[in-house]
Amino acid sequence: MRKKTLSIVILLVMCIAPSLQAQVSFGSPEKINGNWKFVLNDAQDGQSVTLDDTRWQPISLPHDWSVKGQLSPTLASCTGYLPGGIGWYRKTIDIPADKQGQKVYLYFEGVYNRSEVFLNGQSLGKRPNGYISFMYDATPYIQYGQENVIAVRVDHSQYADSRWYTGSGIYRDVWVVYANPVHIAQWGVYAYPEEVRNGYQLNVEVDINREEVNNTSLTIVNELFSPEGKLVAKDSKRLTAKPGNDNKLITSLKINKPALWSLSDPNLYELKTTILRDGVETDQTTTRTGFRTYTFDPNKGFALNGEWMKVKGVCIHHDAGVLGAAVPREVWKRRLQTLKEIGVNAVRTSHNPQATDLYELCDEMGILVLNEMYDEWVFPKRKWIEGWNVGTPGFQGSYDIFKEWGEIDLADLVRRDRNHISVFAWSIGNEVDYPNDPYSHPVLGGEKAGFTQATYGGYNPDAPDAMELGDIAKRLVKVVKEYDRARPVTAGLAGVAMSNETEYPGVLDIAGYNYTEDRYDSDHKKYPDRVIYGSENRHDMAAWKATRDREHIFGQFLWTGIDYLGESGRWPSRGFYSGLLDFGGFIKPRGYFRQSLWSDKPMAYLGTYPTPGRGSRNQSRDVLSQTETGNVSNYVERAPSMDAWPVWNYSEGQSIRVVCYTNAAKAKLLLNGTEVGETKEYDDNTGIIFWDIPYKAGKLEVVGMDKDNNPVSGYTIQSSKRPHALRIVQADKQIKKEKGFSHIVVQVVDEDGIPVMLSDDEVTCRISGPAKLLGLEASNNSDMTDYTDNRHRVFHGRILAYVQATGEQGEIKIDFTSPWLEPAEITLNAE
Repeated sequence: MRKKTLSIVILLVMCIAPSLQAQVSFGSPEKINGNWKFVLNDAQDGQSVTLDDTRWQPISLPHDWSVKGQLSPTLASCTGYLPGGIGWYRKTIDIPADKQGQKVYLYFEGVYNRSEVFLNGQSLGKRPNGYISFMYDATPYIQYGQENVIAVRVDHSQYADSRWYTGSGIYRDVWVVYANPVHIAQWGVYAYPEEVRNGYQLNVEVDINREEVNNTSLTIVNELFSPEGKLVAKDSKRLTAKPGNDNKLITSLKINKPALWSLSDPNLYELKTTILRDGVETDQTTTRTGFRTYTFDPNKGFALNGEWMKVKGVCIHHDAGVLGAAVPREVWKRRLQTLKEIGVNAVRTSHNPQATDLYELCDEMGILVLNEMYDEWVFPKRKWIEGWNVGTPGFQGSYDIFKEWGEIDLADLVRRDRNHISVFAWSIGNEVDYPNDPYSHPVLGGEKAGFTQATYGGYNPDAPDAMELGDIAKRLVKVVKEYDRARPVTAGLAGVAMSNETEYPGVLDIAGYNYTEDRYDSDHKKYPDRVIYGSENRHDMAAWKATRDREHIFGQFLWTGIDYLGESGRWPSRGFYSGLLDFGGFIKPRGYFRQSLWSDKPMAYLGTYPTPGRGSRNQSRDVLSQTETGNVSNYVERAPSMDAWPVWNYSEGQSIRVVCYTNAAKAKLLLNGTEVGETKEYDDNTGIIFWDIPYKAGKLEVVGMDKDNNPVSGYTIQSSKRPHALRIVQADKQIKKEKGFSHIVVQVVDEDGIPVMLSDDEVTCRISGPAKLLGLEASNNSDMTDYTDNRHRVFHGRILAYVQATGEQGEIKIDFTSPWLEPAEITLNAE
């Protein structure tokens, strides 16, 4: 058959100043996160202007009430044993009298979920999807020169409506947007390029909103600036704007030899769009842009700017441990920087749109994004209420709103994010084809169906018919293509063997396979035009080699990149614990293992655990690793562990397995300066070098070497004495007074300053000055104690404090204390 090659050249735009543009692409946005009031109950007449809310809790946004709730084993494990509920938010806002005649909009980046927004007692609208951004025209109810009351009702009473933690409330930014009656439409600038002779042509579409009665002649100017700020192209066109929203300008800009956006050099241009009426500016938006090309080929995989490469991706959720779903931009920046450091070049937004901050950071840092929308369509999936895969499942979810809102929400996702250069594909669903959860097909009754996941029995004729998958997928693909012609559409397929019997895979541009590496070769042969990749994969070496060693498989996305709340195991368990990074964003052992596979920079890491068969147990507490290595109670190590922590404290003479994760050709091990065991070459079967040696206190060191025995990397761990002191090992000392942010890492050390990995001492944090503590995160998945106060136990001898400035200038003194340990303190400057 004819080989199908999908080649795409892309330039995309995003707002140059996220704090000013708010991703709405028009007008003058102002963030209104401060001075809100909140109550966690369904307040009667909560929208009323005359309601007495003086006893409501004063808060600032973003805000997630669930993460501050009481953990309880009686709650759903899918939520991380945290509650939902119904809450109300209220805020009084002054609209200046000189804004009379302008349009006024309210823009919400995300409210979870089933929200209704009121202004001065009048309903502006409802939006049930908790992840989508939305905007309302508040102009008809605005009282100019007076106080206006915004009220938001949030109904998350169906709190077990997801298989992971969602959070509850107004957990992203909120804006008021002022605009002239003639302005650029919401998300109204769309730019995409094509290669032409001697360079590129940037095609630009600008949608205009206009409410006046008569036609108006407008001039629309587009200017393109290089990364150095030089004007490199300019276009000016006239448009006769009719009353209403159906006004579109289509034009193009030409540029020779642009600096391309790449993973290593993410060059970004600026696109300035100005609307003029009789020579007077009525609206303007400035955006960042970038040029790139990519190719998807069923035989050769993926190429960025003509360079064939493997996509080394991770799936991520939108929470950050103790912070819940209200995650500051600085936290995402640190997490993404760490992921890139260990070799990650792509993220998948599993399984919903993320905050705008994430996409902007990926644009800036050179990280690809697979942007995903749905985990279920018109039927619900099982959500485990009494543990993980035990008890009676629940069927709360978002399926009940899909028929009315599914295509609308998807269109808004594409329109909002289509100008992010980091987004390289749209996913319309994850595991909506999970066998018998909910769809079924006669192929499930066969003995050789080839499934690697549970199918909940054979063919169930009473279940929804899997043939419907193709029809729904066609409608969703059509929506994506209407608003973005530059990227492929994909989905994460769980039951590939079943879906292959339907039209579903065939309507996708590229097909994601979840945990079905065993079908890579057979499906490539059977469907030679299909572009295949791993959309969700385990961490083991075999899954990586299935991608690495097959040219036609362009990449994989590990489950998961970062530990996340929800989808928990049996109590005690906060969440899913298979991340490369932990809840606090620190690299876990399996993160170093992945670095040894994915990073081009020389590295080595040491971890230890008792030798299997001599008192050893599987160290991992997460569900996925138990499926990788076998049941914990019957643990037999099949390969050296990828979850070995850097501990060197055991009983004298005890047999210890020392594992090394490295990308060096070979490695040697030294104990107190003396080589122990033999120099060992890299093992491509497991990706791990290991030694079994008797324990002796001191310094354990590994040296990674090239094939000629030249040292290229190393790693050292040391035996520690008892905990002696707290030490601050990382902090952002200079922060902005307006919600400036600092990560403060505190380590327990012994009297010699050596980290005490076995410490679980309780630490108390006290702050004086213009700042507040957002949370303490030790990253212990089994610690179900109170996360709302200023005391917590360290884990592996470490804890992270999230501190945020409150708006005033001055010194911020932060003290950390623990019984019997020397305290630590630090002073920050808010400027």
